[in-house]
Amino acid sequence: MTDTSEYFPNRIDRIEQIILGLAQRQTSTQEQLDNLTIRQVNTQAQLDELSQEMRELTSNVDRVLGRSAILDDVLLELRDSHEQHQRNFEEHQRTTNAALQSLESILLQLIRNNS
Repeated sequence: MTDTSEYFPNRIDRIEQIILGLAQRQTSTQEQLDNLTIRQVNTQAQLDELSQEMRELTSNVDRVLGRSAILDDVLLELRDSHEQHQRNFEEHQRTTNAALQSLESILLQLIRNNS
């Protein structure tokens, strides 16, 4: 009987040690789960912030592209207008030169007639 009575307390002690070890592991596992939950919350917050920044960036890009399209149209109009003004100037220069030549001819005739 002494063998049996020594056997059971040793076995109970070992079971107790196993249970204590399991409790420590469970506590450690719970701490790891808590840390993972905190990391997940932080990661989600970062993803939300990144999504907001992405929406703002997309909005900015859309505005810039819209303005760029408007500026492209304005630039085309300015080029057309410049070309038209250039043609008008050249025509005005031709008519002015023709008028000056005509006036020069008249002046030469007047000078000849007065001489």
